[in-house]
Amino acid sequence: MVEFKLVEKLLYQSEEGSVEGEFIIGDDTLWASQKVIAEIFGTSTQNISKHFSNIVQDGELNKNEVSLSSKKLFEEKSEFINSELINSKKGGRPQIWYNLDAIISIGYRINSKEATQFRKWSNAILKQYMVKGFVLDKELLKKGGRFTKDYFEELLEEIREIRSSERRFNQKITDIYATSYDYNFESEITKEFFATVQNKLIYAVSEKTAAEIISERSDSDKPHMGLTSWSKSPNGKIIQSDVVIAKNYLKEKELKLLNTLVDGFLTLAENRAMRKIPTSMADWKNVLDSYITLNELPRLLDKGKISSKEAKEIAKSEYEKFRVKQDKTFESDFDKMIKEIKRIEGK
Repeated sequence: MVEFKLVEKLLYQSEEGSVEGEFIIGDDTLWASQKVIAEIFGTSTQNISKHFSNIVQDGELNKNEVSLSSKKLFEEKSEFINSELINSKKGGRPQIWYNLDAIISIGYRINSKEATQFRKWSNAILKQYMVKGFVLDKELLKKGGRFTKDYFEELLEEIREIRSSERRFNQKITDIYATSYDYNFESEITKEFFATVQNKLIYAVSEKTAAEIISERSDSDKPHMGLTSWSKSPNGKIIQSDVVIAKNYLKEKELKLLNTLVDGFLTLAENRAMRKIPTSMADWKNVLDSYITLNELPRLLDKGKISSKEAKEIAKSEYEKFRVKQDKTFESDFDKMIKEIKRIEGK
């Protein structure tokens, strides 16, 4: 009879996030439930079942050798087996468990890069078990667990530091995102979040993307080229870098709403830490979207009508025309001083 050992709560972490779940070691391989595999590859249990059926039909693997039900595990009466392995939500219907060969085969049909990474991780787990007879998850055991009192106290301090900083609005939101317990700078979800967060917030308060605001509101014939703020405002000269920043064109009402929106999100982040709610990268993405919806503000669902590159080219072109006018009318502090001296000498 095969001896199965349950390895409780291992944390599998990849570029796309992390999955915490129960894994079984038995028959010299690693086993995972259909539910855990679905979480690893970011899909549904139905999709996992479909791919596995195709793998068996193609003759790639033998169903009886690479899969078994939790009912079968229960019948084995191994020490670790208990009723929790039976899916009580579905009237006791057994869960399906797959071994490493099946997991990798399924993975390659969904996400080959993730499958390769999982294979490396699982092989390291198996090697550790074969040598030591047990597996320790350093991430979960560190400091007595992953989400300890110290973890949330440090997180709360970090969030409050972000809130009081002088960072720009979008930087504060990305700083909050970077506190995710599974944060990975190189993951696709991070790249997407960083690339879209400014547009989501700008659109929420103006119903326009950052590029649309820049292209539509930059006008060399308007006072200050349509800007409401710039690096040396209100009396300093406008430079080219000022005209390619969407926030500089926001109207007073839009700017106030943006500041309120960001401040509210920071409060939400602080409250989550105080309530000891662990937050992943995917969670922060969903929290931001839900927060915008909760405030009954429009959500950005596409990339907009114009690209950032096109918008900046339009603004720079308008600036070249505006710069000529500005040079003729702008009075520097030196110009004002000379003008005052001449006025005094003329008396």
